[in-house]
Amino acid sequence: MVASAIEDYVRAIYGHTEWQAEPITTSVLAARLGLAASSVTEMVKKLVVQGLVSHEPYGAVELTADGAALAVAVTRRHRLIETWLVGQMGYRWDEVHDEAEVLEHAISDRLLDALDAQLGFPVRDPHGDPIPAADGTVSRPEAIRLGDAAEGHRGAVVRIRDRDPLLLRHLEAEGVLLDVGVQLSARGASTSRLIVAGRELELATPALASIWVSS
Repeated sequence: MVASAIEDYVRAIYGHTEWQAEPITTSVLAARLGLAASSVTEMVKKLVVQGLVSHEPYGAVELTADGAALAVAVTRRHRLIETWLVGQMGYRWDEVHDEAEVLEHAISDRLLDALDAQLGFPVRDPHGDPIPAADGTVSRPEAIRLGDAAEGHRGAVVRIRDRDPLLLRHLEAEGVLLDVGVQLSARGASTSRLIVAGRELELATPALASIWVSS
């Protein structure tokens, strides 16, 4: 079994439950990885044998202690690489995800630690996701998905999901960035209104599911 594939799986499982409690199923995992459900089911069986996940037929896929430790280590590599690409290499925040997907499997621990020190030991990546410390500890801020917030909720942007480059570019153009204050002033079926740094903005309602704000 290719090590990079194992790392992709455990990081995907970890990422699914990092900001919400709903467990991941093989079908959701397949969609997240862009793979056929049958292929994912077979791989999950192998991960069970390796002691990295637990899974009952038709049930959720959950990381074991060993699987979680590996997932946190891979996540650390991925997010430090994203931070380095934006901070030192001139990449935009909407360009780094796929690049980091490749580099996370190749970088050594020594080089990773050197990047961490060079960057000043950052605690979050360009999208607001926490960067695990070298000892595996993770500090995650209290936050709520804007799509789940009540009308009138105010908070600072804590995290923006990085999987849609077009949305990232649009939000950046509209000033919806980390630490910016926002208020959900009105929710509609197709569009919702936000107040962003004192300015009213109309945003597609589904986009609210990609934004987390302080709770």
